[in-house]
Amino acid sequence: MARYGYFLSSEEFTPAELLDQARAAEQAGFEALAISDHFHPWNGEQGQSSFVWSMIGALSQVTSLPVTTFVTCPTVRMHPAVNAQAAATAGVLTQGRFRFGIGSGEALNEHILGDAWPTADVRLDMLEEAVQVIRNLFTGEELTHRGRHYTVENARLYTLPEQPVPLYVSGFGPKAAALAGRIGDGFVTMAPDEELVGQFRRAGGGRKPVLGGLKVCWGTDRQQAVKTAHRLWPNEQLPGELAQVLPVPAHFEQASTLVTEEMISEGVVCGDDAAEHTDAVGAFARAGFDEVYVNQIGPDQQGFFDFYRSTVLPRLREEDTP
Repeated sequence: MARYGYFLSSEEFTPAELLDQARAAEQAGFEALAISDHFHPWNGEQGQSSFVWSMIGALSQVTSLPVTTFVTCPTVRMHPAVNAQAAATAGVLTQGRFRFGIGSGEALNEHILGDAWPTADVRLDMLEEAVQVIRNLFTGEELTHRGRHYTVENARLYTLPEQPVPLYVSGFGPKAAALAGRIGDGFVTMAPDEELVGQFRRAGGGRKPVLGGLKVCWGTDRQQAVKTAHRLWPNEQLPGELAQVLPVPAHFEQASTLVTEEMISEGVVCGDDAAEHTDAVGAFARAGFDEVYVNQIGPDQQGFFDFYRSTVLPRLREEDTP
């Protein structure tokens, strides 16, 4: 049976709004939280981008739900050793309910220090070494490491949870899925792709958790919901590797001029058709996912939570019942 969670969008909402959504998600019957980790939003309309580690500390005080980053790039903007300390403290604050979702990142967030943006293969190699550093620091032993990408000298974490924080590795293609199966405690991907799940499991993932998520725009006026999604999240419909290589929000705004309202209408669940919402979320469970996270686009959060509490979540759980 899949577990259904709420996806907190740090790019669209203020810290206070995210905390309100976390409380509302728990009250509505969602079982877990995911939160994005960005330095920039994708475009100026979204308009926010809070520091994820501050948010996780705050979330630990207002909700009892598990929290997973969707996802952090632990390789460029912050050194793996610093990410290890942040994740360990998050594990302590949440009393073991934090899962560290990690990936190879996007230039949008990681180029800000002026480093060259590596190719995909190099980014995956950096991620693998970062995981090695983080896991070694999670032991509580002193670490000195001199690798291809990172140096660590005499580092030791003193604030540690009772059990090491799980590392869930993100991927959108076969190489990343295979890497996740080999080095991760779980897999994160954002499409209900049964073949990708299979690649993860065959590469060593076995029965480890697979997590996914999607955006919807609930509203009683479907056309208005389409307009809201088009205004705030046209970048969701951009193809290929653009999300990984474009460096600033202005570039995403330029590329998104090619995204029409018709594309949003076809590609994003909009409106209040319960069957459409249930089918889109349930597609992940049918593809073998263990956890599915839903994000509501736009300001009508309470309407969304009421709709999912009363209608969508009961239907999903009924479908999951053998």
